[in-house]
Amino acid sequence: MIEAHQAIKVVARRTGLTAHVIRIWEKRYGAVEPERTGTNRRLYSNEQIERLILLRDITQNGHRISHVAKLPTDKLRELSKESLTTNDHTPRAQTEARTDSNFLEECITSVKSLDSRALKETLKRAGIELGAQGLLQRVIAPLAQVIGELWCDGTITAAHEHFASAVIRIFLGHAARPFAGTDSAPAIIIATPSGQIHELGALLVSATAANLGWHVTYLGVSLQAAEIAGIALQKHARAVALSLVYPEDDPHMEGELMRLRESLPPDVTLVIGGRAMPAYHDVLEKIGAKQVNNLAQLCTILDEMRKPAKK
Repeated sequence: MIEAHQAIKVVARRTGLTAHVIRIWEKRYGAVEPERTGTNRRLYSNEQIERLILLRDITQNGHRISHVAKLPTDKLRELSKESLTTNDHTPRAQTEARTDSNFLEECITSVKSLDSRALKETLKRAGIELGAQGLLQRVIAPLAQVIGELWCDGTITAAHEHFASAVIRIFLGHAARPFAGTDSAPAIIIATPSGQIHELGALLVSATAANLGWHVTYLGVSLQAAEIAGIALQKHARAVALSLVYPEDDPHMEGELMRLRESLPPDVTLVIGGRAMPAYHDVLEKIGAKQVNNLAQLCTILDEMRKPAKK
């Protein structure tokens, strides 16, 4: 009997994972090895689908995918059973994962079809159901990552990425108004440095900071160090946040970051994140920047910075 094989869209529905996550777990961690058709489409067996479901449950309960991705299926079943007996909230976690996945897939479909109305409607529904922070951390942040991956592998064009950025910029601008910081709130300047033209990460940081009560000045993309520093001084900023997404090998970036640090007062904190951030780790350590891996960590850093200094 020939085993049935399923396309990635079917697997995404059955597992509650996004197609992007499935591809990453395959390529980066070797979780499954699907067959390929003559046109290079992935086909997954029932056993591989089971592995993905088990990995989903296990990672939702605290295990890192990098630690469990290549374990034998029997071992994954054992870990999944252990999680079920120690976590009473597993069904809820699975439901939340499916909800997030559905919103994300709808957003990706809207971006691919350049349907601004559908994208805004999905973001609106996600915001109502998940709340402001849930929308940012569980939908828009993963969406930004997926769009970057799809652009890198040629699935979508730069026009699609600019389209998504434009729609999300307007949407977040309206959504952040109720949270806008007062004149007495600490000021933060947000931009991407010269040569970094991908905007979604910076937009996410802006919305997150606004939700936390910061007075946000968003400058946009690809600005030279002197321009960013000048605005930071003018606004008496407590922090400058930069998003580094692409490229990861800009030979001028180290100099730009060094110049920015030298142009700012010592008490202005540099906060830097984005997919390309690890590539510039050495210079970020040198200039004492706070390196952010996700929005949850960003929230913690921004909250800590607002606390009065201990005497």
